[in-house]
Amino acid sequence: MKEQHPGEYCLILEGSYLTVSEAEHALRDPFIEDWVEQTGRFRLHNLGEMVVVPGVMLGTLGVSMLDDGVFEIASTDAEHPLTEHKARGVAEALRRYDMFEEVSVEPRDGLTADESPLEDDD
Repeated sequence: MKEQHPGEYCLILEGSYLTVSEAEHALRDPFIEDWVEQTGRFRLHNLGEMVVVPGVMLGTLGVSMLDDGVFEIASTDAEHPLTEHKARGVAEALRRYDMFEEVSVEPRDGLTADESPLEDDD
């Protein structure tokens, strides 16, 4: 179960992706390409080593669909939620790669379990 923390932020993204999987690829592909250019190879465990911004590893970002073409990115690591500063840094990195049409940063504090697909009440 993903627990929300006071001051936790998320990114709301809009793009022409039909599924969470497509949005995940759009999020990860540019960072993986940079990694391969720098290191010469990629393995799945490298996602935990790829720094999006200081303190945020690519492998700790989860994507969920809020509506058609609207996605939320938030930290899946309960020990390291996205602060406003980190979320703004991730947003800027995503804008540089231009993989999503709209990128915004919002607090997660007001979300309920029904509103956030990253939460699991089971």
